[in-house]
Amino acid sequence: MLWKTLREEIDATLARDPAARSRLEVALCYPGFHALVYHRIAHWLWRRGWLLAGRFVSHLGRLLTGIEIHPGAVVGRRLFIDRGMGVVVGETAEIGDDCTLYQGVTLGGTSLTRGQKRHPSLGNGVIVGSGAQVLGPFRVGDGARIGAAAVVLREVPDGVTMVGNPARQVARRTAPTEPAPAFQPYAVCGDIPDPIARAEWPGRRGDELTGASRRA
Repeated sequence: MLWKTLREEIDATLARDPAARSRLEVALCYPGFHALVYHRIAHWLWRRGWLLAGRFVSHLGRLLTGIEIHPGAVVGRRLFIDRGMGVVVGETAEIGDDCTLYQGVTLGGTSLTRGQKRHPSLGNGVIVGSGAQVLGPFRVGDGARIGAAAVVLREVPDGVTMVGNPARQVARRTAPTEPAPAFQPYAVCGDIPDPIARAEWPGRRGDELTGASRRA
């Protein structure tokens, strides 16, 4: 079962990263995949009560990959961690199937109460862009997109795109039956509005200001 899961994660990397050319390259050169190997072992130890051993294996994975996944975290199938340096996944975090995390992502907790749910739960097919912070014991719905550097502090419905600090909703699929969009690197898609293009100063439109800047 472990080998099947790892093979699926290699294939997921090949499907979502055009720079990956072979399964061997992913197995040897991708720290996101290496972090998942360490986590699968650490989580197996953690679930069987070997807590120190699980933490130690997790610590080795962090030293070698720059990616910190607590052994208590529940990670679904076909997770793709792209590059991944600085990714932090907390103890009570849950990650669904077919999710993608980019470098610098934090799935963090906002409570110090031991034994309670403190970290977020990601649904299936969630993409979290680089540098995004998802903080608290809430759910991020299936197919949600979290833009780069967003700070998410509350529950995210299915299919929603969130950007900004604090994060706000900027797009959503119009119907639950609408097919999910194709994979979007860094959670970038065409329906995210450009805040610079839409900016307006008193008495001057944003495009006029841009034109004036170019003339200067």
